Amino acid sequence: MAVPDYVEGHGLLSERVVVVTAGAGAGIGASVVRRALEEGARAVIVGDTHERRLEEARESLSADFGADRVATAISDVTDEGQVQGLLDLADRFGGVDVMINNAGLGGTASVLDMSDEQWQRVIEISLTGTFRCVRAAGQRMVAAGKPGAIVNNASVVGWRAQEGQAHHAAAKAGVMALTRCAALDLAPHGIRVNAVAPSLAMHPFLAKVTSDDLLEELTSREAFGRAAEPWEVANVMVFLASNYSSYLTGEVVSVSSQRA
Repeated sequence: MAVPDYVEGHGLLSERVVVVTAGAGAGIGASVVRRALEEGARAVIVGDTHERRLEEARESLSADFGADRVATAISDVTDEGQVQGLLDLADRFGGVDVMINNAGLGGTASVLDMSDEQWQRVIEISLTGTFRCVRAAGQRMVAAGKPGAIVNNASVVGWRAQEGQAHHAAAKAGVMALTRCAALDLAPHGIRVNAVAPSLAMHPFLAKVTSDDLLEELTSREAFGRAAEPWEVANVMVFLASNYSSYLTGEVVSVSSQRA
């Protein structure tokens, strides 16, 4: 199946202040940053650990959307101070309205060979890092007394077994559970918490770190016979951040054409 036409913006995030982790470079994070700006966000604050990619993203986005709508900061979700610093940037624009937690780490290793360090690194970034960002954004939204939306990036491997993915699958299953429980904690404050669970979204970095044979195998599982474009996942994240999903919270939406 051919890739569909790109969907133009419709103001779904008009005047919102959006924070995105791991939003520089290629992939889902970069796509959701651009989509948020196309959907009318007043400002998008982009965090990433890669300084060069972050600067390139700032220059490109400023040229396309205006420097007054884009702010960037080095932000490692394993560092509480850097998470808070990212949200401090949002305060300059009126405070965070939408928090999109995209930062995560994968890798392939059998449980027979996986080291404690490999396990802990994936859990620390993908699960604990998401928790830190949910907590920090939630605290700021509650203090400001305004409703907001938090969108987490999970994965279909949180539901489905895949060889060599024990650490990644455990972390993403944890993100799903975190999403459901945080949704109940924050609902009394008018804050919604949801997640997406992509299967295969193709971008240059994934192609670089994944073998052709594995990519071919994963693609063969997709009903459409192709990987998702990162912007197709970003569209669903924008939907969850917008008022079109005003009665959704604690949900994990599969962005996948995998056969059941």
